[in-house]
Amino acid sequence: MRFLLIVQGEGRGHLTQAIALTDILEKNGHTVAGALIGTATGREIPAFFTENFNKTIISFSSPYLAYCQKTKALDIPKTISNTLLNLRAYLRSLKKIQQHIEELNPDVIINFYDVLGGMHHFLFRPKVPMICIAHQYLLLHPNFHHPKNHWLDKLLVNTNTRITALGASKKLALSFTPFEDDKAQKIFTIPPLLRSELSKLKTETHNYLLAYVTQYSLAEQLMAWHDKNPTVELHCFWDNPNYSDTYQYSPKLHFHKINGRKFLEMMQNCQGLVTTAGFESVCEAMYLGKPTLMIPVPKHYEQACNAIDAKRAGAGIAAKSFDLTSFINYLPTHTDISPEFKAWHSRSAFIFLREIESLFDTHSAVRMRRRELVPQFVKRFALALVSPLSRH
Repeated sequence: MRFLLIVQGEGRGHLTQAIALTDILEKNGHTVAGALIGTATGREIPAFFTENFNKTIISFSSPYLAYCQKTKALDIPKTISNTLLNLRAYLRSLKKIQQHIEELNPDVIINFYDVLGGMHHFLFRPKVPMICIAHQYLLLHPNFHHPKNHWLDKLLVNTNTRITALGASKKLALSFTPFEDDKAQKIFTIPPLLRSELSKLKTETHNYLLAYVTQYSLAEQLMAWHDKNPTVELHCFWDNPNYSDTYQYSPKLHFHKINGRKFLEMMQNCQGLVTTAGFESVCEAMYLGKPTLMIPVPKHYEQACNAIDAKRAGAGIAAKSFDLTSFINYLPTHTDISPEFKAWHSRSAFIFLREIESLFDTHSAVRMRRRELVPQFVKRFALALVSPLSRH
């Protein structure tokens, strides 16, 4: 089969999943025609993706999250206003998606949580089926535990999630642990899609903490904590455009430009990971047996959900700020859950391919049924016409 990926390109999570899935598909005899990457206006596709995805890559403008520069919190009103101001660009993006679907001629479209990917499928109704993949689809599950007293945030996030999956044949929900399927909503749980390099790493424990921030402005909190704890060695990965390489804030605090390979190399030897509750980074830490401190971006409901779910799965602890003291105290008490997580993750390829094959079996049956119905309809129509004539 021939696949085309549509990927929400904000952050590295969905992009990393797309790389991992491409590896699974190609190892099992399928073809990935290319990837359409939704990016914020003016943003380039991250280098780690272009270096690891050697297929056709096409970018298009897509809605993105906006943050308050002062508080670092997710700014929902600004996110909505930016989306409205860029409507013309997004309409052009929908036409661009349609054009490249026609050119690349896939058998299946896989959408990694891009809003315009769902909108396109609803408006243009391509003949090929669409499968959606993201951890966010688990948030639609009736048994998922949400943060309390956040009904409006839940409504907004789940509405956005449903838009990404308009017309989808299946929603594959990435989960830290096995979870019951919800066939009524077409939600099927699958293990995380992680980079193959993880299986080649040999973990050790060196005397430093590793951090990853989705917004480089959050690094200010790390600096403030480090000023009070200068003896703790800390390495942080960020996307600060003002630094092309490593920035040494102090002898014990270093900031590195986001680099997937270097990040994994440092994670395999760290004492623990400090992160803004992104799904992908937490999964990688769980795989390597590294305890995690999760600090959701303020007002970022998805990350708050991630932190609750990952804590349930045994990944580590959650906090509201980058005060690492509680995490340092937690490290000696952490229980390594990597054996259970690796066993779940090892089923990724099997479960995904099973869901793909069952989808195509269903579509083939539908197409076969339609082909059978057409001659029957013609026969019945002809008999209806002939019967009155035969009476005379």
